[in-house]
Amino acid sequence: MNNTFINNNTYLPHRAWLTVFLLFLVALLNYLDRIMLVTMRSSVIDSIPMSEAQFGMLTSIFLWVYAALSPIAGYLADRFKRSHVIIMSLIVWSLVTWLTGHASSYNQLLFYRALMGISEAFYIPAAFALIVDYHRGRTQSLATGIHLAGVMLGQSLGFIGGWIAEQYSWNLAFNSFGIVGVVYAVVLILLLRDPEHKGVDIPMNSKVENDNKKIKVGFGEVLKVIFSKPAYIYLLVFWCVLGLVSWMISAWLPTYYQENYGLSQTRAGLFATAYLYPFSIAGAILSGVITDKWSVKNKYARVLVPMIGLLIAAPCVFMASYTSMFVLAIIFFMVYGLTRMTVDNNMMPIMCLFIDNKYRATAYGIMNMFNMFVGGLGIYLIGAMRDMNVEIGLIYQIAALSLVLGVFILYFVKRNIKIQQK
Repeated sequence: MNNTFINNNTYLPHRAWLTVFLLFLVALLNYLDRIMLVTMRSSVIDSIPMSEAQFGMLTSIFLWVYAALSPIAGYLADRFKRSHVIIMSLIVWSLVTWLTGHASSYNQLLFYRALMGISEAFYIPAAFALIVDYHRGRTQSLATGIHLAGVMLGQSLGFIGGWIAEQYSWNLAFNSFGIVGVVYAVVLILLLRDPEHKGVDIPMNSKVENDNKKIKVGFGEVLKVIFSKPAYIYLLVFWCVLGLVSWMISAWLPTYYQENYGLSQTRAGLFATAYLYPFSIAGAILSGVITDKWSVKNKYARVLVPMIGLLIAAPCVFMASYTSMFVLAIIFFMVYGLTRMTVDNNMMPIMCLFIDNKYRATAYGIMNMFNMFVGGLGIYLIGAMRDMNVEIGLIYQIAALSLVLGVFILYFVKRNIKIQQK
């Protein structure tokens, strides 16, 4: 077996970093699609008349379908090869993206966004679980962070959708990326594999048992096991709070810039993505390195780093929504992007502290279900509140206070992990 050796006494399986790179690009495509739509809001509404609430529903329906299917997607990723689930997800994503570009009515567009929720629901639980199958221990947060850098890069390139829509047509962007997805699915079929075993980052001289075959467990058993752990319940509540805040900010930030600072659609999309998400990429990688190093000395580092990150992010969101100076707003949101990634980086690694490998994709899928449902509800409510002339800035200030609440919830996660490990 070809192995990458670490610190003279551990190794990573062959394809460990190749897998992260391959998934990096899938994540990029997935999240480019999500953000692309919100950056072309004016063009879409001009082409297909709809209210603000209806436009918000385009993202909400995606998130709600995504949420409903996430537990099933996670369970299938635990039962079958994770690589196969990921490849099928990308094939469906490509087809639906192409179909979205051919929508000619609001109902068609709404239907295709719902279908997109199906395709993307099957990606994230399988992807994170596959990464921690390969990376266990000292490279876990960094590997997760690099994958999340793909998420952030996709979001940072979301302004391309607004530019294409303004210069040509909004349909062209979806048609083009649908074709790109089909081509990349062929690459994954050739290169993406599950590891031969999941004994990753283990002593070189220890006996490794081949567990390439999935251990079959019932869905009811999974629910019973994971919900018997208080740490998981607190983590689930925390992820709901973060889902609400994150989607409220990302889905409406281009509109916030456009209306508060008088920017064009293209410039608002550019500042809301290309100026925010590069800092998120840096945050994902930097926090991954810091967390992995700190976890050698402190096993609770994967919980402590997100707590520190949110204590920095919260005042930044509040000040960004309060200031009348555009430059300051951009800087504050950049810092938010940098520190917010300390959370995403460590969600699956935190679960690895108390959830067994054979339950992880399902456990993450359930968390994603609640995260996306709450996020979709938040996006729709903002649209409805805008129809009632409520300012986005005020809503962002409430979101900042919610981040502080998240810190307190993480404290209880850490406390219950300690209790369980005694």
